[in-house]
Amino acid sequence: MKNIFGILQYVKGYWRYAILNITFNLLSAVFALFSVAMLFPFLQVLFSDDSKKLKEILQNGKPEFHLSSSSIIENVNYFLASDIQAHSSIHALVGICLFIITTIFFKNLFRYLGMFFIAPIRNGVVKDMRNNLFKKILVLPLSYYSDERKGDIMSRMTADVREIEWSVLSSLEMIFREPVTITISLVFMFLMSWQLTAMALVLLPIAGIVIGRIGKSLRKTSTEEKEKTGILMSIMDETLGGLRIIKAFNAEKNIKQKFEKINNDYTNLMVKAYRRVDLSSPLSEFMGITVFVAILYVGGKMVLADQPTMNGAVFITYLALFSQLIAPAKSFTTAYYNIQKGLASTERVNKILNAEVLITDPSHPKTLNSFEKEIEYRNVSFAYREAEVGWVLNNINLKVGKGKTIALVGQSGSGKTTMADMLPRFYDPSQGEILIDGVTIKDLKLADLRGLMGIVTQESILFNDTLYNNIAFGMDGVTEEQVIEASKIANAHEFISQMPQGYQTNIGDRGNKLSGGQRQRVSIARAVLKNPPILILDEATSALDTESERLVQDALNKLMKNRTSLVIAHRLSTIQHADEIVVLQKGQIIEQGTHAVLISGNGAYRKLHDLQSFV
Repeated sequence: MKNIFGILQYVKGYWRYAILNITFNLLSAVFALFSVAMLFPFLQVLFSDDSKKLKEILQNGKPEFHLSSSSIIENVNYFLASDIQAHSSIHALVGICLFIITTIFFKNLFRYLGMFFIAPIRNGVVKDMRNNLFKKILVLPLSYYSDERKGDIMSRMTADVREIEWSVLSSLEMIFREPVTITISLVFMFLMSWQLTAMALVLLPIAGIVIGRIGKSLRKTSTEEKEKTGILMSIMDETLGGLRIIKAFNAEKNIKQKFEKINNDYTNLMVKAYRRVDLSSPLSEFMGITVFVAILYVGGKMVLADQPTMNGAVFITYLALFSQLIAPAKSFTTAYYNIQKGLASTERVNKILNAEVLITDPSHPKTLNSFEKEIEYRNVSFAYREAEVGWVLNNINLKVGKGKTIALVGQSGSGKTTMADMLPRFYDPSQGEILIDGVTIKDLKLADLRGLMGIVTQESILFNDTLYNNIAFGMDGVTEEQVIEASKIANAHEFISQMPQGYQTNIGDRGNKLSGGQRQRVSIARAVLKNPPILILDEATSALDTESERLVQDALNKLMKNRTSLVIAHRLSTIQHADEIVVLQKGQIIEQGTHAVLISGNGAYRKLHDLQSFV
C-alpha cells in the first residue's frame, strides 16, 4: 500500500482532473442505477391488468416522498397510474422507453467524461515519474552505478515505467469509478433490505480474501519477471557492445545459450503471471454469482414465506441492483490484479527514486568563482562501498600549485583515476579532505566546483549529435566563431571542415563515425571551449596510434598552457616535462619529483621507465 500511496502522491498536481473524474463517475453511477432500479416498478404497474389496483393507487392520492424504497416505488406507481388513466398504456410505455434511453445516454456521457478527465492524470503521472527518475539518475553518485547493471537500470526506466503506466495507472479509472458505483448500489440495496445487504457485506469480503491471496502470489511472480527482464537487457547491452570480441573468440554459441536460458526462465514466469491474471476475471465472476445465488435463496424465502417480509417487486429490483455490482466488482478485481502486477515494477523504480544521494550541495555553500593558489589532498583515504579489497587510496598528501602540471603514474589499480575522480567530487574521500585555495570542496556547490574543471578521458564521451553541439556541450551562448577557434587549438578544425556538413555533421552513436584520434580531439576542443583553470587528463593518448597521438598530444600541450593540470599517464614519454611526477603503488605515494630526479633515484619510476624504453 505504501507504494500505491507513493504513486498517488503524483496525482496531487492533477487534483482538478481527479475531482472532475470522481464527479462524472458519480453521476454515471446514479444514472446507471436509475435506469435499472426504476425499470421493474414501471413494468409492474404498466402491464398490470388489474384496473382496481390502478384506481386504488389514484384514490390514495400522491404519497409523501421520503428516502426509502417503499416511498420511491409508491411515487413511481402513482405517476404511472396517473399517466395511464390520463392517456393510455402505450403513452406510458413510450415515456418509459424515453426515460430509459435518456438515463442510459447520460450514464455513458458521464462515463466518457470521467475517462476524458482521467487521461491527463494517467499520462501526467507517468511523465512526472519519468522526469523524477531521469533527474535522480543524473544526481546519483558514480559509486551507485558500480553496484548496478546498466541494462537493469535501463529496464527500470523503460519496461518498469511502462508497466506502471499500463498496470497501475490504467487501473486508476476503475479505482476511482467502481467504488462509487458499488457504494451507491449498496446504499440503494440497504434501503430496500438491510438484512440481505448485511449478508452480502459478509460474503463479499470472504470472496475478496480468496482473490487477494492469489494477487499476492502474482506480485512475487511479477517481481521475479522484472528481474529477469533486467538481466536480459544487460545481456543484450553487453552483446551489442562486445560483438567484435564475441565473433573474434567464436563465442556466439556460449552467449546464445546464456541468453536462451534467461529468456526461457523469463517466458515461464510470464506464462505463470498471465495465467494468474487471467484467473482474476472468471474467479471474481464465480465468487460474485455464488453470493448472488445465496441472496436469491434467502430473499426468495422472504418473499415466498406465509407471511412475506419482502415485496416481490422490491426483491426483483434488489436482485437487479445486486447484479449491477458484479460488473464493477469484477473490474475492481481486475484492477487489483493489475496493481499487484504493477507494484513489482513500482518497487524496482522506487529503488532508484529512493536511493541515497551521497554527494550533495552543502546547506550553506561557500563562494569560489576562480582558482588562485593551490589544490591540496590532505590525509585522503578512500575505499569503495562494500569493498573487500581494503583501501584504494591510503593517507594521500599532495599539493598542486596553480599553473603546475602534476602527473600521476603507477601500475593499474594503484588509485590514479580514483584520486583524480575525487577532485570534481565524483567520489568523496572516506577519510581526509581535498581543498582548493584553502576551502574544502565539500563546502562548495557542485556546479561551481565542476565549473572550474575540464576533463578529457581515455574513452572519448561523445553524444549522438552534431560536432558543433558536442563541442559546445553544457555551455550556453556559445558562438560558432568560438567553437571554430577551440577546434583549431585542438587540431580538429581541419578534419571537421572536410565533413559533409562541417560542424553540423551528426557523428552517430558515441561518435562512431569518427576515428579514435578525431574523437579525442573533439573532446579536447570541448575542454578548450570551456576554458577551465584546472584540467584533469586521464590517459588521454593511451589508446591512439602514433600519428593520432602526436596530433592529440600537441593539442593537449596547447590546452595545458597556463593551466593547472592533473595528468594520468601510462606512457611516461608524454609526461617527462611535468612539473612534478607522483608515483602511486597500492594506493600510496611512494615517490614524487621531476622526471630527472626520479630517473636518478633508481626507484619504482626508473623501473617503469626502463620497461617502456625496452619495449
